[in-house]
Amino acid sequence: MCHPAHVRVLPLPGAPPNDGLSLLVFQIHYVGRATDHQKGATLQTINFYRVGDPYGFFSNFAPYPIVIDGITWPTSEHYFQAQKFADPATQERIRTAASPMDAATLGRDRSFRLRPDWEQVKDDVMYAALQAKFTQHPELHAQLLATGEALLVEHTTNDAYWGDGGDGRGRNMLGTLLMRLRDELRRQEAVQ
Repeated sequence: MCHPAHVRVLPLPGAPPNDGLSLLVFQIHYVGRATDHQKGATLQTINFYRVGDPYGFFSNFAPYPIVIDGITWPTSEHYFQAQKFADPATQERIRTAASPMDAATLGRDRSFRLRPDWEQVKDDVMYAALQAKFTQHPELHAQLLATGEALLVEHTTNDAYWGDGGDGRGRNMLGTLLMRLRDELRRQEAVQ
């Protein structure tokens, strides 16, 4: 990943002028040391976070139910948060939470006993949720593939693991897993 000091942000050709809000789609031109891409390569970056914003369907709060192991989850957030716990009653309480935010709040409640292997499995759990979401909803499948080679970034100051931490220093694991899934889906389509 390129350090923010080595990045110059350029508007995409034909993009509307920046109105002072965060620019959702822009190009990154590496002007310093590049590790994942050749020096001087240009990438489109798609930032996402809020459900109502462009590309909000990437958010785990987006209202797309998923079915995993025969159980329907209202959102991928409900599924992800419930998997933090081995207790079926706790999982069900989270599954039936009224909103993704309620599910997230319950998932962060440490009065429930966190499963001991959570840190080792959380990325795989998230990937399973994303696979379900983007294969069970054809319109999402198409929208993910339509991002081409763009860098997908959950842009938020609220999370430096799943997101970019707001300043690009975060891990952006949600974006990374979405790009991994996009590559997998593209490979599957090439074989068919």
